[in-house]
Amino acid sequence: MKRIIFLFIAIAISMSSMAANTKKPGDNDKHLTAIFSYATFFHPDAGSYLETYVYFDAWSLNFVKSGNKYQATIEMLITVSKGDSLEVVKKYELNSPKIDSPDKDKFNFIDMQRLSIPNGIHDLRITLHDKNSSDEVTVIEQQLAVYYDMKRTALSSVQMMSNVKPTTTPNIMSRNGYDMEPYVSDFLPEEVESINYYYELYNVNTETRDDYVYAFAYIETQETGKVLESTQSAQRLENSSLIPVFGTIDIKMVPSGNYNLVVEIRNRHNDKLLYRRLPFMRSNPKKIEDTDMMPVSSTFAGQINDETKLNDYIEGLAPIANEVERRDIYDLIRKPGIEEKQIFLYKFWTRREGLNAESAWVEYRDRIDYVNANFGWINTKGIQTDRGRVYLKYGPPDFVRDEKNFVSSLHIGSGVNVHTIGSNERFQVKDLDSPRTESQGQIFYLPYQLWRYNNIPGDDINRCFIFWDEFRNGLYKLLNSNAKGEVREAKWEQRLSQQQLNEDMIGEVGEQFERGY
Repeated sequence: MKRIIFLFIAIAISMSSMAANTKKPGDNDKHLTAIFSYATFFHPDAGSYLETYVYFDAWSLNFVKSGNKYQATIEMLITVSKGDSLEVVKKYELNSPKIDSPDKDKFNFIDMQRLSIPNGIHDLRITLHDKNSSDEVTVIEQQLAVYYDMKRTALSSVQMMSNVKPTTTPNIMSRNGYDMEPYVSDFLPEEVESINYYYELYNVNTETRDDYVYAFAYIETQETGKVLESTQSAQRLENSSLIPVFGTIDIKMVPSGNYNLVVEIRNRHNDKLLYRRLPFMRSNPKKIEDTDMMPVSSTFAGQINDETKLNDYIEGLAPIANEVERRDIYDLIRKPGIEEKQIFLYKFWTRREGLNAESAWVEYRDRIDYVNANFGWINTKGIQTDRGRVYLKYGPPDFVRDEKNFVSSLHIGSGVNVHTIGSNERFQVKDLDSPRTESQGQIFYLPYQLWRYNNIPGDDINRCFIFWDEFRNGLYKLLNSNAKGEVREAKWEQRLSQQQLNEDMIGEVGEQFERGY
């Protein structure tokens, strides 16, 4: 998953690797997998500092003999720079715990580093390499912002913890009498039944002279901001220049979805002083939210008693569902039973639309019915086709051009100039109003449809989709689009014209795509 930067970030890392001394390069390669995150803090004596966490799946590493045991080694390099100035360089080898057998033992281990860092915007770079592999290194690059002040009120990063226990021997994970192992992910599966969180407050005593402040924590849905009342907690804290805050929230009853862990600091007059949100995803398919107001049988979802149709309607939600919801959707439609599906359908819309849930559902249901009636193919429901997905996600297009046997004339000077960059790359400068000269014959295109959307929320105006019937059998697939997150094919018009166009040419359908009609 790649995303907008928060003070807690999870990035999945993978690289090919190979065990040294036991096999030849390329034989049974393993793929190093790990999760990376970071947090920033402040200390009155040491100033701002950065903590990095890399959580390794040992099963993905290459182990070699070390005495009568086996051990893996990762070469690590961490650099922090600000502009042209290199501020931190740390290079070291990380050894895994030693194990008896690399084929049987499965475990994870974490590397944590604490680095002093000044205020400002920095570029963090980490390289990882399995020492027992011939592959190149994996590089993580992340920009981060650090702003703490000796005199101003501030709140550190908020961390989730996987394990908290009293400190017996001080170590890098020790804080305030406890060893705290970070939970290095933003995904919480159903096995995780509580969130342990930690953060620090700085200089709150400069903001308020009260003897104490209140620390609140709760979980809210990302889509609507609705607070889950069962997750709220509050602590009364003695005021000082540095206040460590540790808490636990029970999430056994929190269903699948996208959420924020929210922390707030308020004074005794209930004025909000500081707050921060930590996003996470929850998968808990066994728990569906209570319907609160009424039994599901009396809702719009409870009126759908045909399980085949109900499965279609739930599957049809996939194009507008988030990642966790999509997993639950495909789990639900594979198993029998109506009530759990009715509850899911009801909650899917009430979470998004509140009191307008039923009218929003009816509008979307009509889309599903239209898609299944018009875009289906042999043994393929309309909701499972590319046109069906796009129609469900964005609604009816504002313009459709449907061509079954389109033929155009190709001309030199058709508004395209080709420029070379280096030895292999080229870019095209298009001038659709330039005069045409010298006919180059006819171009025959495979059947296609051009859809234009005048406005897509979160995107630019006039976004287009080209669907093509590659085998002239009636099944249209998405070939190219300029909408965010959709398929982009550099040589799409060459494929659509059955390679009659050179790759450095734009034909008439390409011009249609640029114009949107």
